[in-house]
This record gives sequence, structure tokens and C-alpha cells, in this order.
Amino acid sequence: MKYKHLPSKPMRLYTTIIIFALGFLAYACGDSNDEQKDPGITDNPDPVVPDNPDEPSGQETLYNGIVLPDVWPPTNMDINSYAPMSVSYLDNPPKVVPINVGRQLFVDNFLIESTDLERKFYKPQKYAGNPILKPETALELGPKSGIPGASAKDGGVWWEPREQLFKMWYEAGWLNRLAYATSTDGVNWTRPDLGDGTNAIPTLARFAGNSSAVVLDYDAPDAERYKMFHRASNDDAPDNEGYSMISPDGKRWSYFTPTGPCGDRSTMFYNPFRKKYVYSIRSQGVLGAAPHGRARYYREHSDFLEGAKWTKSTIVFWCNADNKDEPDPEFNLPPELYNLNAVGYESIMLGLHQILLDENDIAKAARRPKITELKVSFSRDGFHWDRPFRDAFIPATRTAGSWDRGYVQSVGGICTVVGDQLRFYYIGFRGDDSHSYMHSNGATGMAILRRDGFASMSTTGEGSLTTRPVTFSGKYLFVNVNCPAGELKVEILNKDNQVIENFSADKCKSVAINSTIQQVEWTDMSDLSSLTDQEVRFRFKLKNGDLYAFWVSPSTNGESNGYVAGGGPGYTSNKDTEGKKAYEQANSLPKL
Repeated sequence: MKYKHLPSKPMRLYTTIIIFALGFLAYACGDSNDEQKDPGITDNPDPVVPDNPDEPSGQETLYNGIVLPDVWPPTNMDINSYAPMSVSYLDNPPKVVPINVGRQLFVDNFLIESTDLERKFYKPQKYAGNPILKPETALELGPKSGIPGASAKDGGVWWEPREQLFKMWYEAGWLNRLAYATSTDGVNWTRPDLGDGTNAIPTLARFAGNSSAVVLDYDAPDAERYKMFHRASNDDAPDNEGYSMISPDGKRWSYFTPTGPCGDRSTMFYNPFRKKYVYSIRSQGVLGAAPHGRARYYREHSDFLEGAKWTKSTIVFWCNADNKDEPDPEFNLPPELYNLNAVGYESIMLGLHQILLDENDIAKAARRPKITELKVSFSRDGFHWDRPFRDAFIPATRTAGSWDRGYVQSVGGICTVVGDQLRFYYIGFRGDDSHSYMHSNGATGMAILRRDGFASMSTTGEGSLTTRPVTFSGKYLFVNVNCPAGELKVEILNKDNQVIENFSADKCKSVAINSTIQQVEWTDMSDLSSLTDQEVRFRFKLKNGDLYAFWVSPSTNGESNGYVAGGGPGYTSNKDTEGKKAYEQANSLPKL
């Protein structure tokens, strides 16, 4: 969204007063090492207005055929309910599902008409070299609080294709400063000097580090390429507000815009399917306590800074933990939703629910970090979350001395895509024996999952899966499959459920491989162009294997035109328009 300035002359005195006031605030809240500001970057130039105000989006038809109701976002979520979220598009899916956007994942039954395969869920493996960023510098050792930390809470890790770098925003020292780091491989990180001998972000000196969220916005003009939402600790946010801001490079920030009221672990993410910025707002505090403890309110807007200006009447209750989140047997307390962050991945919104299992008083008495863990969730409309796998996706170790003993949390961007792998960045806390045991020694690590590897449709014998009617505009069928000791064949059926001549399983070339990007071919047909825009079903016949995803690509490179979360080497944006070519660059990095 491009911003245009209001006429500057009548506002010149007003702007001067604002800049003076903000300058005084920066002095009062900063420290003697704060870097002088770049004179070319002002806090708030003239006031800005969006080119187009946000409009209600009733009856919007999504990329996958789901039709949103007239009232959106929904206003009828029951704050008193502790039942799992009802997901209407799974109960009543579209009659025909367009599959032009992204790899089609089998995390639910949205795409499945019939099957005798078994769905299996998976969790990532923690990287053996964790943590990849830990408190080491004077800044990270907490010169103000004395509490060390180097945790991206949520901060962010994104691949910047223009600079061929991974970028990280994180909290250096507990409630100390927001800092910036870069990496060429996503594992080994450099702390660049941003002007005062540290990697602290100078234009954010007024803000004590705490809950923040960064988005690399590929859809935005260059001056607004980076978006940040920041909510300081309660002691530093007397009005219970956060700030939203923009940046051309992730280092110089401006247009500091106060938000509406929010709890202290609120975050923000971008829904690329609908081009909406979503504020994930924590209850408690000024919004009042929800009946089931910590919970989330929802705010979406097509303009980032305008969307920050919510009121109690313009946000809706969203979700909380539910009765399928099992209490920890040690504490036997009802779990609560501590945070919810998400990102566009292929054809879904991929979410991480941070579930709280104990309470502050329990953690203090045990002299350790509180126990929160990450659980995976999936959405096809960006609001309703399906949570079929309730094991901890990224658990806390609960082991004294381990770097991620507790307080495990997500990182903005959720994961990066590196060839065959999804790399989930997360933070954890070790604690210590001082007064700060609950919040001490935060660090950042990584967990690794097969690409698309959230769930598979599997068999050790023989079975099949038939999709619902779908349409596509591509030409080449690809799969993510693991069946080197088995076989996969595919046949295509017409709208009358009859096998289409030349696309039978008998004429399909056998696939017996472990690959995250494998083309499926038929002996008598060079491509699927004769079937574009027609209603068809795919029937996958599998022997002794695991099928993770399928998609129809416009080229033999296998690009999906879906979203790639926080990006990765070989991708020029947050969308897969490269296919196998991106794998080539990723293969040049060390294999983890």
C-alpha cells in the first residue's frame, strides 16, 4: 500500500511539535549509547493516509473456492467456549476446488473425497547445533536488567533475496534492546555494527525489547518493504498500546503509529492470499480477562498502519486453547493460548499456537522458566484453525541446564524453505539460579522438517486416494512422495468419475523414489494441457509409501506458485515461481 502525504504547509508546526516530543521521549527512554538518528529518516513525516480505505469483504471468494460469509471477520465466536474451533469449510467444502495456488497438502480432508490410506503426522527434529544465537555480547548480557538473552520473540527470520541474506530481528538482553543479525546460511549469524558499536537498531532505542513481529512484505513499495509491530512490557506501555512502523531495509524505521489496546504478548502477521495484515491481539489487561485465561482477539486490514488504529469495537474475539489441549500431568491446569502467529505456506496459512501449561507462580516457585510449547495449526481461510495434531510440535525439554528448558516460542516468518527442508526458528529459555530465573538466558534455535512434511497419506501395503473435483491451469503434475521400495501411479477421472483415456494408471509411468519435487508422467501424453480448466479428480494409487503433497505446475521446473513462508535461497519473493531452480541454490548450503 503506497502512502501519500497530506499537504505539508498547514501541518508544519504540528509536525515540528510531534518530532520534538518524540525526540524528547527517545532521550528519556534511551541510554547514553543511543546512536544519533539518520537525518533522512524521520519518526513521523507529515501525516499519511492510505490510497484506498479498507472495505468490508463479504462474499469474497478465495483462491481455493471457499466463499467468505457476508460478515467478515466473524463476530460470533463464543468467548465462553472451550471446545475446538468449528471449521465450516471442512464440514462444507466447495463443490470444486481450484488448485492453481501452491502445493496441495493432506493436513485435513479438504481435498479428499475417498481414501483407504492412513494419515500420519510428523514433528520437526531439533537441530543438533542449537542454539544458533545465544547471549554473548555486552548488549545481549543485559546491561540494564542484568538478564541475558538473544531471543527472537517473535521478531522474525526472513530471507532477503535482494541481498542474498537471512535477516533476524531479536531481543538482546531481557527487556533491553531490539537488535538485528544476518546470515548467509541461516545457521551462522553475524551482528553488524549499526552505528554505536553494537547491532542494536538505533531508531528503536526508545523501545525496550519485548514482543515484536517483523514481516518482509514483498507486495509493498520499497520504502515500506519491512513492517514491524512492537508491544513493550506493561511497565513501558501505560496505555496498553503498541506501535506499528515501516522500513526500507529492516534497520531504519519510521512512521511510528500507536495501536489500539493490546496485551503484552500481541503479535502481527501477513496473510498473502488475501493481502491482509493480521494483528493477533492478546486478551487480559485493558481488554479484560477471557473466561479460559489467555486468549486472542483478531484485527485484519489491507493497510498496515491504518489497521493499527483499532478500538475495542473494531476487533473481534478469535480463539483460545481448548479441551483437546491436554493439561500437563504435573500441573493439571487448563492450558491457555499464550500466542498465535502464522504465515502463508504453499496453499494454506500455517500457524503455531503457543500453549501455556503452568503459571508464573508455579515457575517462580520451581525457579525455572514457565512451560510453553508450540503446537501446529492449519487454516484455509486465515481465521478458522484446524488442529488435528495435538502433540507438541516443538516441545520444551523441561530439563535443567538445557537451553530450551521452557518458555518455547515461535519466531516471525515461522519457517524458511531451504531445498528439501523447512527450518523452523524458535526460542527457548534456560533460566538460571538468580532472581531472574524465569526470564534468563533466552536463545534462538532451529528445528528441521521435511518440506510439506506436516502430514502424509501412507500405507505399508496398497491403497488409494481420490480427490474431490478440482480445476487447474497448469500442465505438469508433481508430487512430494517417499516410496523408494514401493510405487506410486496416478490416474485422472472426469466429472462423471470415469477414467480419462490416456490418463489411466496403466499408462502412468511408475514413480518409485523419495523426492519432494517429482514429476508424474503418462506414456501417451506430454502434459495435462488438454484438461486445463476442466473438473477432474486425481486418483493416487500407492504401494508401501508416504504421499505428502501434489500440485500442477506451469512448467517442468515444478514451481507451485504457492507461498514459501519466510522465503529461502533461490526464491526471489515469498512465492515459489522457481521450482527446481531454487533447490539448486539451496543445495550449495551445508546439509543439516
